[in-house]
Amino acid sequence: MRIFDPHIHMTSRTTDDYQAMYTAGVRALVEPSFWLGQPRTSTGSFHDYFDALLGWEPFRAAQYGIAHHCTIALNPKEANDPRCVPVLDDLPRYLVKDSVVAVGEIGYDSMTPAEDTALATQLQLAADHGLPALVHTPHRDKLAGLRRTLDVVRESALPPERILLDHLNETTVKEATDSGCWLGFSIYPDTKMDEHRMVALLRTWGTGKILVNSAADWGRSDPLKTRAVGDAMLAAGFTDDDIDQVLWRNPVAFYGLSGRLHLDTPPPDTATAPLHEGNSIRRGGE
Repeated sequence: MRIFDPHIHMTSRTTDDYQAMYTAGVRALVEPSFWLGQPRTSTGSFHDYFDALLGWEPFRAAQYGIAHHCTIALNPKEANDPRCVPVLDDLPRYLVKDSVVAVGEIGYDSMTPAEDTALATQLQLAADHGLPALVHTPHRDKLAGLRRTLDVVRESALPPERILLDHLNETTVKEATDSGCWLGFSIYPDTKMDEHRMVALLRTWGTGKILVNSAADWGRSDPLKTRAVGDAMLAAGFTDDDIDQVLWRNPVAFYGLSGRLHLDTPPPDTATAPLHEGNSIRRGGE
């Protein structure tokens, strides 16, 4: 079973997670830029974070045989903080980088006017840079948030087939499907979907244009939830081809719209890996 996790925050995870993911079949991932759990106080902290997504995390993932890509954006929560908003002016120099496969996560958190502006601005940046967009639907008032998102999308220069609406559930799947966008579902303990609900949705809605992710981060989450979905699909009678479409070919098709996917990785090898800015990952030096 080959797996492409299209939304996981490896900055928050350990090297043990990388090893477990590789063992489970994960060979590629996308790490969206997101809120780190406490407020950033300047645009410089975004720059350091983006640089890590472009350098350190791809290096770390490669030691475990996983191809790492990222998305870059001002996230919805911090779009409300005047200290963070100026980073919008800095995004173009990051959006031209080879491993950036979309603008994201963008969208809504509290559905404020500031979030309206950030979403519209970043959809335009995606269009200007020939990139798709990863759109975060809010955790509260999800259906209202989806509808407000789609209103902004329809007014943008980015066509729906270049947009992935993420964190969907049973209440939003129909309107999201009708929009023509790609559909993302996060399998995350307690607060989002689980693998059994996901299988039920796949039975109803099929496997086309649907991506499944773990959204694993610093909260109680599980980077192996993509594999759990594959196992649950298999147990429910889905074919190997169905599973491969959902867990591999669909994310490849969506992020492939960027023209920047690089999916060939060497086998895991932490013993002879080169250094990244003086760091070999191993402690104790050479």
